[in-house]
Amino acid sequence: DGIRDRTVTGVQTCALPMPVPQNVRNAMSDETMHHRTPEFEAIFKKTREYLFDLFKTDEIVMLASSGTGAMEAAVINLCHNTLLNVNSGKFGERFGKIALSYGLGNVEIKNEWDTPVTVEEVLKAIKENPDIDAVAIQISESAGGLRHPVEEVAKAIKDTNPNIMVIADGITAVGVEKIDISNIDALIAGSQKALMLPPGLSILGLSNAAIEKIGKGRGYYLNLASEIKKQRENTTAYTAATTLIIGLLEVLETIDKNGGLEVLFEDTALRAEALSSALQAIGLHIYPKVPALSMTTIDDEHASEIRKILKEEFEVNVAGGQDHLKGKIFRINQMGLIAPYEISWVANSIELSLARLGRRPYDGTANRVFSEKYFRVGV
Repeated sequence: DGIRDRTVTGVQTCALPMPVPQNVRNAMSDETMHHRTPEFEAIFKKTREYLFDLFKTDEIVMLASSGTGAMEAAVINLCHNTLLNVNSGKFGERFGKIALSYGLGNVEIKNEWDTPVTVEEVLKAIKENPDIDAVAIQISESAGGLRHPVEEVAKAIKDTNPNIMVIADGITAVGVEKIDISNIDALIAGSQKALMLPPGLSILGLSNAAIEKIGKGRGYYLNLASEIKKQRENTTAYTAATTLIIGLLEVLETIDKNGGLEVLFEDTALRAEALSSALQAIGLHIYPKVPALSMTTIDDEHASEIRKILKEEFEVNVAGGQDHLKGKIFRINQMGLIAPYEISWVANSIELSLARLGRRPYDGTANRVFSEKYFRVGV
């Protein structure tokens, strides 16, 4: 119905794929295209050109896998000895598990899920563990909506030892904000987040230093050397995710038609700031010490009840927490092309939910603050 259509794009749970725009669904619904044809190679070439503009890296590789496949590919191709991973959530933890599964050495910096890593912590670990040859870190750790100071950490690592590879998980950051890749060797993205596609396609942006270390590559399916060679020829080493790549081209062209990446980044940041201000104005607390722009995360003793009311009464679906944060937080998506009225609806629904719980009388504060903050640029 109308309400569902209006709300679902702006509030899709962070743990699931983002809603796919109708024009992208249309593009992917055409006849299936064989991946070894000149027609698909032309689409592949054009998509790569857009991705180079998005990532700003020296090389681009697309894999038919979820984001975890790209994480694994980065680890096995760029870490030959010991991986240092930053664990401030489920996905930072995953890097360490990947390293251990391949028999690599592993050092972990573990913090609470609201706490970003510091440069000092990373440098201390590197000094104490000279076998570390790669560092893996999330830009946006979606388990708690946290933003790590990746650019500062990466620079400090390279100033200390330029041979250490820096792997940055940008699965909930690429397409959300501008990322300084000056000291990043592998930047990872996934189709199902800010790129607004179904899951099944991952992307790695690689530095020239990373390409040199990859050499002949490691692994079989996830061997990045074989993919680099083929993708420079506008094809893939193995079967390409043709439908998703066709959809990705449509997404990137849509972003371009809507003002380009800078407009997308500015709008995402403004929308996130406006919602954060609106929710704080009605007494809610932002969970992470340094919030990511990809989502707005609230910690609240009534998180489960608020989510239940939002879903059942207002058809708003937001993500909860995992592990020790289950029932203690809820997360509101900010990724992708989201109309301001969708997030305005969310803010208003959350305030109404608090009224249902007897927390505060409804007076429209959230909607008013959101509108004042978001539309101030146009006033």
